[in-house]
Amino acid sequence: MEIVNRRARHDYFIEDTFECGLCLVGTEIKSIRAGKCNLKDSYAILRNQECYLLNAFISTYQEGSVFNHDEVRTRKLLLHKNEIRKLDNKVRLEGYTLIPLKIYFVKNKAKVLLGLCKGKKNYDKRESLKEKDRKLEMEKLRKYKNL
Repeated sequence: MEIVNRRARHDYFIEDTFECGLCLVGTEIKSIRAGKCNLKDSYAILRNQECYLLNAFISTYQEGSVFNHDEVRTRKLLLHKNEIRKLDNKVRLEGYTLIPLKIYFVKNKAKVLLGLCKGKKNYDKRESLKEKDRKLEMEKLRKYKNL
């Protein structure tokens, strides 16, 4: 199961990506496996040499009873110290933002693909949509000529 943040590619230029672990409780991991997760307005921050994921919505687990989790709690991301230092320099000095691009599983462990991003202006968004349309048209023409 893979949860993708589609708005991130539309709203940001993605400069670099980092794979990091995610600290979760039992009912959260079950909800993610069921696909009940949303990364739409989420972002990551660096605090006290640690990385945290904010505003990531993970729905409550139906069979969780009293052990259910808070849906929009702050979750810790697991990164190496040198990666955190590198990200901290980029975020503080160069004005980048940390955006989660997707949540996926590697050997039954939940991982987050964290993107080092810069925001797009409205004209950049329009230009990227035009480029996407051009590529689609070229693919259609290529398929048509090959038939």
